[in-house]
Amino acid sequence: MKIPFKNRGNGGDPHSRSVISRKWALLLCLGSFCAGMFFTNRMWKVLETKAVLNTTEVEEQRMSINSLGCSPDIKEHGFKYIPRKVSKTQNDVKNLDKAISNLEMKIAVAKASHDSILNNFSASENLKIDESAVKKKYLMVVGINTAFSSRKRRDSVRSTWMPQGEKLKKLEDEKGIIIRFVIGHSSTSGGILDKAIEAEDRKHGDILRLKHVEGYLELSAKTRTYFATAVSLWDADFYVKVDDDVHVNLATLGTNLAIYRLKPRVYVGCMKSGPVLARKGVKYHEPEYWKFGEYGNKYFRHATGQLYAISNDLATYISINQ
Repeated sequence: MKIPFKNRGNGGDPHSRSVISRKWALLLCLGSFCAGMFFTNRMWKVLETKAVLNTTEVEEQRMSINSLGCSPDIKEHGFKYIPRKVSKTQNDVKNLDKAISNLEMKIAVAKASHDSILNNFSASENLKIDESAVKKKYLMVVGINTAFSSRKRRDSVRSTWMPQGEKLKKLEDEKGIIIRFVIGHSSTSGGILDKAIEAEDRKHGDILRLKHVEGYLELSAKTRTYFATAVSLWDADFYVKVDDDVHVNLATLGTNLAIYRLKPRVYVGCMKSGPVLARKGVKYHEPEYWKFGEYGNKYFRHATGQLYAISNDLATYISINQ
């Protein structure tokens, strides 16, 4: 009987060697997996830390930029700060606009004074104003707006509240009040209407002739010409425009205007506003209604035309910018 012989040199049983190799392979795989997980987690932590640091740095930079020139209260209530900032900007714009307006007024007054000096305050011969009268300071100049056909109204004014002759001159010298009827020229220069006014002026000496052609649609231009002419002839605190069908209490008017004597840019009267009448054919139709904006707009707040007064600086501004 033959006994089987194990070949030791070949390393024993092939099945046993296979089992050992599988165990080691399993252990090596498990170890590799654990090592991979370990290093992967380490890398993610480093990246997250860097991302957090970068985010923190960006936020800190934003906070530092936002906090420049701001108090802690503003940083906490940023949205509440915006309306206050807008309000401050609006106030700055208003103040700047007011400053520009004051400068324009001062420039206008300075220019008018310069022109007056160059012209030696010369007055036209038909106005009968001497050099001493021009240099005198007056309280007010009252211009009575009248027309060629209003002779009866002028006579009514002369017989009631407007002094005549020496009394008119005394009112100018002692009270500083100058009163003149204001009228321009007819469309036919040197015609019957102009001659009638010239004769009336020779009799009473109380008419101021304007370089203006009379017409109902030219009343605004006439008023501007009156203020420009009056401020060039008389140095007064106020220039009054009144219609010839209004009777004025001069003492009351002077007392009321004296209150505003030291205030700049005074515009005194019975203030009102109303719709701009754009439709043709209606009474008081506004031919230039488009200047006031869209259809249906209102006039800006202004004084009624029967009687109002403006200060010297406003009259000077009108004289330069008419």
